[in-house]
Amino acid sequence: MSLLEHRWSRSNFAGLGVAALAACGLLACTPHPAVAATLVLYSGQHEQTVNMLVSAFEKKTGIGVKVHSGDGPEVAAQIIQEGTASPADVFFTENSPEIAMLAEKGLLAKVDPSTLAEIPSKYNAPDGTWVGVLARENVLAYNPSMIAASALPASLMDLAKPKWKGKIAIAPSDNDFLPLVNAVVVTHGKAAALAWLKGLKANAKIYDDDEGVVAAVNRGAVATGIINNYYWARLQQELGKAKTHSDIYHFSHGDVGGLINISGAGVLKTSKDPKDAQRFLAFLVSAPAQKMLADTPVTFEYPLRPGIAPNPVLKPFNELQPPAISVSQLGDDASVVTLLHEAGLL
Repeated sequence: MSLLEHRWSRSNFAGLGVAALAACGLLACTPHPAVAATLVLYSGQHEQTVNMLVSAFEKKTGIGVKVHSGDGPEVAAQIIQEGTASPADVFFTENSPEIAMLAEKGLLAKVDPSTLAEIPSKYNAPDGTWVGVLARENVLAYNPSMIAASALPASLMDLAKPKWKGKIAIAPSDNDFLPLVNAVVVTHGKAAALAWLKGLKANAKIYDDDEGVVAAVNRGAVATGIINNYYWARLQQELGKAKTHSDIYHFSHGDVGGLINISGAGVLKTSKDPKDAQRFLAFLVSAPAQKMLADTPVTFEYPLRPGIAPNPVLKPFNELQPPAISVSQLGDDASVVTLLHEAGLL
């Protein structure tokens, strides 16, 4: 077991027996009583997003779904632990490394080619074992009353420099931070990534999660913070424009700070109902579902189906300038936890 898997396995879910899992027991399973549940969805995506999708799928197909929700890495580790006894039919998660690990361990079935064809291939698993559903961008939240937009860094790497001491907030224990660190490794190498993390350790105010980071920036506790774009959009939705005292800055010119994270879904090889599981994946990337995701004031992620415009709060997807890092290059980010420990951030 890798260090990352070991960390993931220390969740509240890891010790639960398979019988309890199948019966929901202590898990956060959400049955929808209007229909008989036939699929078990293990989800690392945001619960509001998943509940909306599940309700629409059940209404459209009459196929019921039970949802087990948790942090993506923890749920992925649970599937690995359960092995062939896992009750899961589908895994749907926030970040590609979590589902990439399942693919590497041979736990995922091939996605129907017709489903894969709905999404540009660069957002799907190279081996066809999972399909991209949504995307979001890494950004820098900032408070204009504390720092001018013109003073923001050209590169994410600049935030490790001494001039940023006390001016940056991060959430290194948040699952969304792992792919970003791995992107730095892919782009600049392990040694540079470790030096960058040590610089952040010296400079940054530490928070438990991205919600804490963006809230701190908005209230003026810190000038800037590394987050994913939807946390700022959700804060604005919650507070209203008048009480939103922050903005977001997009890294450009292919800088690693503008990483695009892919949220993907796959069918377990051990699914008891593979036909309906594949049908659920097809629904996730269908035009109606993708438009629903784009229009809702909940998700604030980018639909990956071509021709579906994102929520107008978001910068147009084709105007983003992310680094040229593929999902296969990001891999399962298993070595990232070691680096975070070495840097003293975990």
